[in-house]
Amino acid sequence: MQIYRLLEIVYILLEKKAVTAKKLSQRFGVSQRTIYRDIDILSAAGIPVYTEKGKGGGISLLPEFILDKSLISEQEQNEILSALQAFSGMKAAKTDRALKKVSAIFNKSSANWLQVDFSPWSVAANDFFSDLKTAILERRIVEFDYYSAYYEKTRRRVEPVQLWFKSKAWYLKGFCLKQQDMRLFKLTRLKNLMVTDKHFHGREMLEDLTKTAAGKQQNNSVFIKLKIETEMAYRVFDEFDENMVEKQQDGSLIVSAAWPHDDWVYGFVLSFGEYIEVLEPEHIRETIRKKLIKMQKKYL
Repeated sequence: MQIYRLLEIVYILLEKKAVTAKKLSQRFGVSQRTIYRDIDILSAAGIPVYTEKGKGGGISLLPEFILDKSLISEQEQNEILSALQAFSGMKAAKTDRALKKVSAIFNKSSANWLQVDFSPWSVAANDFFSDLKTAILERRIVEFDYYSAYYEKTRRRVEPVQLWFKSKAWYLKGFCLKQQDMRLFKLTRLKNLMVTDKHFHGREMLEDLTKTAAGKQQNNSVFIKLKIETEMAYRVFDEFDENMVEKQQDGSLIVSAAWPHDDWVYGFVLSFGEYIEVLEPEHIRETIRKKLIKMQKKYL
């Protein structure tokens, strides 16, 4: 696209004192006439680019020029650098190099004020992001072992479409060739990833998958009311929005929330140990009671 070519031309000129139109045309695979039109556009945008004829001449920028005086505001520069810095926490390929390059264009040092690491404390980080990014952008089929919620392992071949962060976890959206349907795969359950050399054509199903996932969650949700003791107050304000929490006179907290009704609910409740009580609904309260009885028998 022209806008990317224009920005890269500016970056090249910032790095070099002068470059010929011929070299730029060869780099971008366009005619020298196109390059000169690009130079006219940059000049019209207020970028001080000029040409010199003869030996040692070429296209140059005024020595004191920096990009932040022309196209992008100070706030926009900081937002771009912050986004790249956050993205580098995903270990995506070439992100650090891109961060340095953009910092150079803006004539800024990239202050390391933000660090993002999505891996849990108990699990070594998987460097899947770089491989999955490559597979998505190049439309290459991936293969991996996938573990279900019941620890059943299957080998999957998937046409990857998008990486999706939802509810504190990363997912891969893609068309599963085994199930012949669009599916979500939780990255923590994905092992032995391999990006194949086989390419695929895009499918117009991504938006439908997002709507389906949201619809299933809404249709399969349950309203739950919890009483949590003060010893776990720190977790309440980590896990819930303040408008879901009502403080009681004895210091305990009443939490009301709508959750997807699956086994995750029971594991989450039990993680609070003796400091939580399910008040509503009765069937979840009863299921928790039965689970506690089974747990107690293991220790008798």
